[in-house]
Amino acid sequence: MSHQTGIKCNEELQKFFGKCREGHYRVLKVSIKNEQMVLDGWKPKSASWEKDFDLTVPKLISGAQPSFLLYRFDSLKGGTYEWLLISYIPEEAPVREKMIYASTKATLKKEFGSGQIKDELKATSKEDATFNGYQKHKKLVQSPAPLTSAEEELAELKLREKSSIADLVSIDSKQQTMSAVSFPIDQRACPALASFRDGRINYLQFSIVIDKEVIKLEEATAIGVHQLPGRVPDDKARYHLFKFPHSHEGDYLESNIFIYSMPGYNCSIKERMLYSSCKASIVSFIEKELKANVDKKIEIDSGSELTEEFLHDELHPKINLHQPKFEKPKGPPNRGARRIIKPN
Repeated sequence: MSHQTGIKCNEELQKFFGKCREGHYRVLKVSIKNEQMVLDGWKPKSASWEKDFDLTVPKLISGAQPSFLLYRFDSLKGGTYEWLLISYIPEEAPVREKMIYASTKATLKKEFGSGQIKDELKATSKEDATFNGYQKHKKLVQSPAPLTSAEEELAELKLREKSSIADLVSIDSKQQTMSAVSFPIDQRACPALASFRDGRINYLQFSIVIDKEVIKLEEATAIGVHQLPGRVPDDKARYHLFKFPHSHEGDYLESNIFIYSMPGYNCSIKERMLYSSCKASIVSFIEKELKANVDKKIEIDSGSELTEEFLHDELHPKINLHQPKFEKPKGPPNRGARRIIKPN
């Protein structure tokens, strides 16, 4: 976790943040002066965000002087514009200023509104802070990380397993079936997961219809985290997928959490066995449709466990830095006084 400097936005900058919501400004520059963040320039909107980029951003950058730039996209999320945060910290800048700007970024995001920042760009040169530089940054982020030899072998093994499973499934089959499980999937699951991926909904619930041996989509909607416990049945097992919006170390995150709820012995042995055996396969099916990983898998007995604090701690476990000192074990009680043996 980075240490915060205590530097905050001055009153003029905070008021300008409110004006930015109206959509008249394309980019604003924030600098640190006299131990506070101040408005150090801005440019209005004149064309699309792609065309405005090179017409505005380079003009606000000053040589070796670090700064933050908030650049507005044309896209909206929740009725407000989305923004790009550019941290311009050139290599030739003094070390102290580099440290101050790096430690103040989280505060700027919090005061501006982390939920409105769609992407971030770290620029160490003027070339990085151009439209081409931003496009290169996006390609680099989207490209897969290089694999070790062990990871390559594991990926190849998984690919062979998928190919073997695919050979067992009929090409003419009209029902979509999960890998390694013969239960067919509800036809509504794919469009529901597409809506989940696009952000139109944030909660899905699945059940196993035991007598028909099918996986059924029970619910697809948008809910708040405080409504999540009420979605967990007290007498039936369920699979849940929830997109958890939260902040961690100054960053706004949306994490995909898979929840397997099993209310103890209120369910039959057969139901408990089926839900347990299908769990891994439905997670694989979900990840394939979302084209993204499930960030956390959780098993619960009751919906009351699903508090905001519980989900946050599951995603970001707290690290205990306190190391207790070693204490010498106590001797047996009533062992008497220590005896001194004289040498012969």
